[in-house]
Amino acid sequence: MTKNATLTIDGNSFELPIHTPSAGPDVIDIRKLYGQAGVFTYDPGFTSTAACDSTITFIDGDKGELLHRGYPIDQLASQSHYLEVCFLLLYGYLPEADELEKFERLVTNHTMIHEQMHNFFRGFRRDAPPMATMVGVVGAMSAFYHDSTDINDEHQREVASIRLVAKMPTIAAMAYKYSIGQPFVYPRNDLDYASNFLNMCFSVPAEEYQVNPILARAMDRIFTLHADHEQNASTSTVRLASSSGANPFACIAAGIACLWGPSHGGANQACLEMLKEIGSIDRIPEFIARAKDKNDSYRLMGFGHRVYKNFDPRATVMKESADEVLELLGVEDNPLLQVAMELEKQALADPYFAEKKLFPNVDFYSGIILEAMGFPTSMFTPIFAMARTVGWISQWKEQLADPQLKIGRPRQLYMGETSRDYVDIEKR
Repeated sequence: MTKNATLTIDGNSFELPIHTPSAGPDVIDIRKLYGQAGVFTYDPGFTSTAACDSTITFIDGDKGELLHRGYPIDQLASQSHYLEVCFLLLYGYLPEADELEKFERLVTNHTMIHEQMHNFFRGFRRDAPPMATMVGVVGAMSAFYHDSTDINDEHQREVASIRLVAKMPTIAAMAYKYSIGQPFVYPRNDLDYASNFLNMCFSVPAEEYQVNPILARAMDRIFTLHADHEQNASTSTVRLASSSGANPFACIAAGIACLWGPSHGGANQACLEMLKEIGSIDRIPEFIARAKDKNDSYRLMGFGHRVYKNFDPRATVMKESADEVLELLGVEDNPLLQVAMELEKQALADPYFAEKKLFPNVDFYSGIILEAMGFPTSMFTPIFAMARTVGWISQWKEQLADPQLKIGRPRQLYMGETSRDYVDIEKR
């Protein structure tokens, strides 16, 4: 049965179709509203607007639920691994053993980047932030991989997808190595995805480096838990860029640029900066009191979530890895991690945080893990971008296959001057 909403403007009524999704709230279809009634809708930030239909990721913030193709994120993070989740996001189903082996081999065989791109890296200042380098290098991939930029060719779209998933760890690791003045480390085909990334970041030519499996598993979980998150700002940016027909590398570079914003991808970095501000365990009560004071604008970073009103379903699995990593590496020599552990303990024991449902989120725990591993905060967002790439690509592929695809063109509520006549400069 078709449902409709009736909108009445100046005595005139207009019927608007209502679509019922498989999950989530109903959606009023306003595509013909301007043509019929001559009005736009007004929704700054598009927080009440569905810009597309999708089958990839679903979030129920009230329930604390995140599903990829219908599979709960906690099951995927605890029982699967990142490349299997990549397959799921890209193709819509969990692969059989031979399919997964073929996919992993394909990704592994594409981890090297074009050798001339090394020169591109060296064009940046020696102290260039890794995120700045990634925006430039990923955008420049279209200058090196001409055979996978035609969005109308299904084969080229597939090649571009694999290349981006495979090469993003290499690019991120090279950006890191360049920022600290160390030589680039080539990828190794005998290592899994997460271990390969850690090896490219932390090994040096002068000595042997062995990737600890606990650290590799924690990194893999960070990738998995950040793989996709529905129609957030960076994903919407990728879709908007894609709607113009831009090549895949340009679209993903646009997503990275959007993720760079501190209100989006910098949450776990903000957590570490907060811990630095607190400084020592004995100052934690002072900052907790400030967070509870309604007259103080201060808030604890990494607690609560804009989307998840109950709890962050990713945080439980991430906490397990954080505990494992800290047990392995210890916190005795790291004051920041000591502050983090005590802050978590005091906040979880405080009734105020329980009542307000301000529990530690995924950014709190991932920031702790990355700090413990030895990554500087400047690498937190590049790692986020690397993990989110497969989500962006999945959304990009889905959009290009959508027969309803149109170039994005948001409207506006114009509040400026109306028609004015030009005045010669001598008469102004």
